[in-house]
Amino acid sequence: MLLLALWELGSRLGVIPERVLAAPSTVAETFWALTVSGELPANLLVSLARAAAGLSIALVVAVTLGLAAGLSRLGETAIDPLMQIKRTIPSLALTPLFIVWFGIGETPKIVLIAVATTFPIYLNLFAGVRGIDVRLVEAARSFGLSGWSLVREVILPGALPSFFVGLRYALGVSVLVLVVAEQINAQAGLGHLINNARDFMRTDIIVVCLLVYALLGLGADALVRTLERRALAWRPSLVEQ
Repeated sequence: MLLLALWELGSRLGVIPERVLAAPSTVAETFWALTVSGELPANLLVSLARAAAGLSIALVVAVTLGLAAGLSRLGETAIDPLMQIKRTIPSLALTPLFIVWFGIGETPKIVLIAVATTFPIYLNLFAGVRGIDVRLVEAARSFGLSGWSLVREVILPGALPSFFVGLRYALGVSVLVLVVAEQINAQAGLGHLINNARDFMRTDIIVVCLLVYALLGLGADALVRTLERRALAWRPSLVEQ
């Protein structure tokens, strides 16, 4: 609150020019105006659709590869080195290549999010599968579980905590990458609003969009934490809820 008060005071006194950073009161007024007009909700839905599409692709790919590598030595040999190579290449560095391959439409934006969020989910799921207590697996086999039944009843539940860690991290990455992806000739979305605001030096709109990006990250993390608590209700917790 003190920082906001100093920010507002500095703007009112002219110490912080509006073209450099709009006052908090101006940002609040702009947020309300964009919301009431429907411009902010409409563009927010476009951004959410992009992030959801990229994450959906990443989930399918990462879970498939994570299970294949985690459950099989052959799968690990074939998949993990390629994923580690991908990890060493910054996802944002692939942006120019994706533009060449897919143009400047929606595809490169979605693919960029998918590529950036695949590895965190894959790595944590792989680690979760490999971290299953061997004695637990042997006990399950002694009760007659094998094959897919063993995976479904023992390995997947045991790997869920690690999976949710990867998913939380991937959601944060998706918001960060979305900020960059929407700078690629976006015709709608929060990035589109930011680009237009930059051209007209509307720092109030830029700050509003940045705040919405931040709230998206917090909201996504809260959603995953809720799903995690429900899916892992069986797990004892060190900290009381």
